[in-house]
Amino acid sequence: MFSSWAARLEAADPAQDLAEGERLGARLVVPGDPEWPTQLNDLAERAPYGLWLNGEADLRFSCLRSVAVVGSRAATPYGTHMAAEFGAGLGERGWSVVSGGAYGIDGAAHRGALESGAPTVVVLACGTDVAYPSAHHDLFAAVRSQGLLVSECPMGARPTRPRFLIRNRLIAALSRGSLVIEAAVRSGALNTAGHAASLNRVVAAVPGPVTSEMSAGCHRLIRQGAAVCVTTPAEMVELVGVMGDDLAPELRGPVLPRDRLDPETRQVLEAVPARTGAGPAVIAMTAGVDLETVLSCLGGLAAAGHVERVAKGWRLRPSRPPGV
Repeated sequence: MFSSWAARLEAADPAQDLAEGERLGARLVVPGDPEWPTQLNDLAERAPYGLWLNGEADLRFSCLRSVAVVGSRAATPYGTHMAAEFGAGLGERGWSVVSGGAYGIDGAAHRGALESGAPTVVVLACGTDVAYPSAHHDLFAAVRSQGLLVSECPMGARPTRPRFLIRNRLIAALSRGSLVIEAAVRSGALNTAGHAASLNRVVAAVPGPVTSEMSAGCHRLIRQGAAVCVTTPAEMVELVGVMGDDLAPELRGPVLPRDRLDPETRQVLEAVPARTGAGPAVIAMTAGVDLETVLSCLGGLAAAGHVERVAKGWRLRPSRPPGV
């Protein structure tokens, strides 16, 4: 390995790299620069020595409140929909999206963030001047104007399989937490989740259909307790946000008319039969309250349309079955 790196050193030309980067609109930042994200120090000996940036946004500021959204390249329509929803939802809440710019989940998350007007960060496994995948040329152009392209590689460097795995540590380290949307059991997205866990970052996963192989990796993370199950951007923000300030709203079912009744009136209503009528005394005995209370409650329940008088006493109105 030393011989391999020594050979590369022979061909290295830092001055040429800087000149080429400047010509193509890229800039090099190193530890200690104002734009350097200090959270990269958590990588210790695995931290990069420098990063090439191409874009209008500030890297450090963009990553202060950021979430890594990763997943399958061969995403299903469900996966791309969820990635776009999370990208837009995070952006609307003031959170940046960090991802790898690949097909599928990555691209959908970046587009969702751009649509919301938020900056998004693409961490590449090649030079920032190389559009890979080539079909994302327009996407990367939009990112340059609103976010950032980031890479450890100098201009002209082509992507290789090892570089994709190496860059995943940067995606995890730049973000406050990583969200996995659609990942098979063998997926690079799980590699990013592993880096996030090793850095004590939040790891979350979006569940998919239990029959989908593309979500099997997400389900395994959740089942093993390695990831928190999330279903909305608000839930993700709650995980990575400030404790007590970024709470997701509690999901509630629809409010039914009987939910607005006081406990005593609801108790009387539960004692009224649905078909055959019953007198106030029978209702009082069934409800466990006194007769005066039943007579008082029945009047209000009748006015609200919950019960009606019949020949044998009182019953529930047919148009309002129990539970409505």
